[in-house]
Amino acid sequence: MTTSDPAMQPAAGLSAEGHSGRRFEALVQPIEDYAIFLLDPRGHVVSWNRGAARIKGYEAHEIIGQHFSRFYTDEANARRWPEHELEQAALHGRFNDEGWRLRKDGSMFWANVVITALREQDGSLAGFAKITRDLTAERRQVEALRLSEERFRLLVESVSDYAIFMLDAQGRVVSWNSGATNLKGYRPAEIIGQHFSVFYPPDDIAAGAPERELRHAADLGRCVHEGWRVRKDGSMFWANVTLTAIHDAHGRLTGFAKVTRDMTESRRTDELEHSSEQMKQFLAMLAHELRNPLAPVRNAVATMRLMSAQSPEVERARELIDRQIVHLTRLVDDLLDVGRITSGKIELREAPLDLCEVVKDALEAVEPFTAARGQRVETVVPASRLLMTGDHTRLVQVLQNLLHNASKFSPDHSRIAVEVQEAGRGVLIQVRDEGRGLRPETFESIFGLFSQDRSMPGPSENGLGIGLMLCRSLVELHGGTISAASDGPGAGSTFTIRLPLARTSNAAQVDLTEGLISTVGQPVLTHDGSLPLRVLVVDDNRDSADSLAMLLELKGHDVRVAYSAAQAREWAERFTPDAALIDIAMPEIDGYAALRDLRTLEALAHTVFAAMTGFGQAADIELTRAAGFEMHLVKPVDVSLFDEVLARAAARRAARVAWLGSHR
Repeated sequence: MTTSDPAMQPAAGLSAEGHSGRRFEALVQPIEDYAIFLLDPRGHVVSWNRGAARIKGYEAHEIIGQHFSRFYTDEANARRWPEHELEQAALHGRFNDEGWRLRKDGSMFWANVVITALREQDGSLAGFAKITRDLTAERRQVEALRLSEERFRLLVESVSDYAIFMLDAQGRVVSWNSGATNLKGYRPAEIIGQHFSVFYPPDDIAAGAPERELRHAADLGRCVHEGWRVRKDGSMFWANVTLTAIHDAHGRLTGFAKVTRDMTESRRTDELEHSSEQMKQFLAMLAHELRNPLAPVRNAVATMRLMSAQSPEVERARELIDRQIVHLTRLVDDLLDVGRITSGKIELREAPLDLCEVVKDALEAVEPFTAARGQRVETVVPASRLLMTGDHTRLVQVLQNLLHNASKFSPDHSRIAVEVQEAGRGVLIQVRDEGRGLRPETFESIFGLFSQDRSMPGPSENGLGIGLMLCRSLVELHGGTISAASDGPGAGSTFTIRLPLARTSNAAQVDLTEGLISTVGQPVLTHDGSLPLRVLVVDDNRDSADSLAMLLELKGHDVRVAYSAAQAREWAERFTPDAALIDIAMPEIDGYAALRDLRTLEALAHTVFAAMTGFGQAADIELTRAAGFEMHLVKPVDVSLFDEVLARAAARRAARVAWLGSHR
């Protein structure tokens, strides 16, 4: 190759026209993966292989004789980097470099470059051999991996709710994110290089827990554990820990990734839920144990009521006992309802009802309390019925609680007003008293659980502070609201209930009438001796059984008492009862087993069986119904419910007698 520019002439020893040049060209020309070419001592291209053409885009005739600096970026040329490479290669014999290079079309590629100085036999510089490889794809992969690792590092670093850090194979901390600093309290400089056992309580360290977890993760690949951990300041937290073993490409263990989360609040929540469940079970058992002794007392009071010629003093004592039994029973029921409401398990038994009847029943329930204190209750209700859908019993409970509070916190001989009126598409019920009143800051707080305003003067027996909480919960379950108002201490209180009032059709009104009629049942038996029935009482509580037997005998019935299921079987074989009242919680053989045994007697096919128990939740009622009991009586049982059992037994016996008479 020749050129008119002497600066572009190649060195004689590197001429492709010489023998050595031809041998060099024959060797490197076919290579396509590498750009292999020669430079003269001043950097001009002397030879050009097929790989150079492919990588850089120049054909041989386009580039031979040109200075190799045209492969470099303007920035590299500005700092004389091509000249520097040649100087270093000439000085040290070889120069390696990586960097951006330019193709003929102006595009860039990442090049790995090796420049080797070539010398004559006398040691003089003959030129340079240059090998260039296109590593753009590899660089992209490396860069992508670097960016991925950087993104992962930034992601891990930005996580503040989890402690995410790495351990070496011996368990020493080698990385530390901001979440670890937040959770454990150590800054990276304080903890990196320390053994991770520093996070464990002394007892766990002594028991070898840190080493055991590392072995478990190394053997199985992963270890998940929960336990107490220690912060830098010595405080403890409940941690959920995941320890994952990290291996290299050859399967060798290189360390562990550890993720720790603070589960202290979650643990407290779980403990509270567990405690809540235990409390519900305790309340159910407490209610059962309280109802058992209340049952014979109520039976005895009912018996006293049937006896004649009682002195005024005895009559007053009986009424006092009766009121307190009702009060205690209501407290027990309230305790159970609190458990149901706080666990979200209370259910309404909704049906068409007349709100005026609800008010009437609530007034009757509190009449003993108001009468004993000479208080008068004035009611204003619409002349027409107020028809809606709701749970009659629960709404009576709400009004009864409000009226009971009004009576308790009002002076003797005071007035309590109950007003019911339609208000738009709903109904408004207000209960006003002339009692001690409320402070404005308590208008909302008194509806909280166990909330009482003890700063106000009033009765010493304030109760449990759960009645108003129950009222609000039950009203809200009906889609309504309840609020309190007062003009201040000593000015009385007003409680207002707002309920949605359903506009029912005539068909619904008919259903309501039928429902009201169906609850009346058969005529209640009295103690005049008419239509006596055979009744079997089964209860291991002798006081409860004997007092109930006394009450039923005074009503004129023939009663047998069994203190166990075995005795019940003996009596039933000799005495065919029209009704059997069976306690559920008996030792050895309970009421369910006793019922199954008595059902095997053909003579008892028409007997009315009623369960008596201190448990009154919906699940308990379902159990007795599934077992075959026709009625579920919760202790202490109201006398009217005994009458309902007897009325059902009397109707069944009368129907059977009539059927037998018609088939003679």
